[in-house]
Amino acid sequence: MIHPNTELRWVNEVIGYGVFATALIPKGTIIWVRDDLDQTFTAEDVANLEEPYRQVLDKYTFVDAKGLMVLCWDHSRFFNHSCEANCLSAGYDFELAIRDIEANEELTDDYGTLNLREPFQCACQSARCRRQIAPDDIERWAETWDGLVRRVFPLIPQLSQPLWPLFREKVLVELALKHPEQLRSIRCNYSPVR
Repeated sequence: MIHPNTELRWVNEVIGYGVFATALIPKGTIIWVRDDLDQTFTAEDVANLEEPYRQVLDKYTFVDAKGLMVLCWDHSRFFNHSCEANCLSAGYDFELAIRDIEANEELTDDYGTLNLREPFQCACQSARCRRQIAPDDIERWAETWDGLVRRVFPLIPQLSQPLWPLFREKVLVELALKHPEQLRSIRCNYSPVR
């Protein structure tokens, strides 16, 4: 489920839709949590679908640590990629704002964290654009992404967190808040291409 201070907006013909903040979202805010309405599909499930459905899943799903394709039921499936994403995950089923996100600013992910099955050419136009986003980016960039999350993770209990009731991993998160050395790495979400 996505943070309530967001909405879906048209970006342009090339990008399509994106998710935008409707109010300031402070760094450390949980902006997305996997919930019970999200659907999962095995590779076999996908292979048994008609082509139009497979195209939808190719476009709007991410692959979790178990290798399942996850289709979010809400606007979170419209997060666009940026090499300077403002939202990242630790090794749990949620994402944090890693910096303040201003009202009317687009919320973005780094698709390198989402277990891509094929590389793609990036056109995010960020100053730090990697040009190609690859299935094994998580192996190369995990330390950098973990550092970004580590800086804002302690802010979780200090902020209003409307998505907290939906957490499945509350005990693990609370433990990491008390013992920062136990904060999971993004690598915990990794599912190598098979």
